[in-house]
Amino acid sequence: MMHLAKRVIRQTINDKRSLMMILVAPLLILTLVYLLLGDSDYVPTVGIEKEALPDPLITALEEQDVKLKNLTSDEVKEAKSYLNDHENVDAILSFSQDEKMEITLYEPSTKGANAASEIQEAMTSLNPSAGIEMAYVYGDQDQSTFDSLGYVFLALFSFFLVFIISGMALVRERSGGTLERLLMTPIKRSEVILGYTIGYGVFAIVQAILIVLYSIYVLQLSSAGNIGWILLTMVLLAGTAVLFGATISVFASSELQVVQMIPFTIIPQVFFSGLIPLDLIPYGLGNLSYIMPIYYGAAAIKGVMVYGDGFLEIWPYILGLFIFAFVLFLINTQALKKFRKL
Repeated sequence: MMHLAKRVIRQTINDKRSLMMILVAPLLILTLVYLLLGDSDYVPTVGIEKEALPDPLITALEEQDVKLKNLTSDEVKEAKSYLNDHENVDAILSFSQDEKMEITLYEPSTKGANAASEIQEAMTSLNPSAGIEMAYVYGDQDQSTFDSLGYVFLALFSFFLVFIISGMALVRERSGGTLERLLMTPIKRSEVILGYTIGYGVFAIVQAILIVLYSIYVLQLSSAGNIGWILLTMVLLAGTAVLFGATISVFASSELQVVQMIPFTIIPQVFFSGLIPLDLIPYGLGNLSYIMPIYYGAAAIKGVMVYGDGFLEIWPYILGLFIFAFVLFLINTQALKKFRKL
């Protein structure tokens, strides 16, 4: 028994990837979580019409951790339209027709919740029994967490599952000698990569259709836009995942090593997929989302499902996925040189 334990310990110590996953990966992930979920220096902006609010309320709001933006009467009346056109305003405070205070938010989110919390604290300091109504441009206060973040899980499943399958399969092809024998034929490296991508792309299409239809028609996940654009995005995201898995497989000699790279390649992308508003991430770390393919897929799916966007609104994210796929295709084509030089 002790001899077996010693052998396992020696093998693990000699495997640098295993040591990294056991000792380093948890520290890196915890550090990332600390940075992303720690105290944010973001200060919400609240739009008000100063002439329509009592001075004590304005004073109370100025004492809160918010920025006040003076709006015209027409802008306050068209609060939803204004929020839809101005991303720099998180909430609008106004009087409703029955003289109750109304807070209009863009959507249920952490940013909006912070703004509403500051407003409510100001109101409570003046009148603890004051009634406040909530209104949203998109979504509503009663929607479930699944409805709010369903688009994130669609993107994650589409990317992660295809990445695992393709990465492991390509490593198995190489370790079994299939790839080397294939490269001994006149086939080009680019054709090899395209063949794998198209092959797994067929299953990606089936997976995308199954996940989207099941989520919308069985789980009742609401979608404001055309599901065709959701399917297109998920297929592109899955195709990118195939190429990403192929890239990772170049640096792995076994299926286990593909799994060992997940904490460094996939988990960080989860935090930038839309679970946390990028504006709330301190130290400018939100900009890291632009180098992560899941961000583009999740942003496009959210645009369609939550905002009802069409191709004219989501095309930058679609273009981002195409660019990622093209770059990964070039990397994989060059990586095959170590197996055969043409």
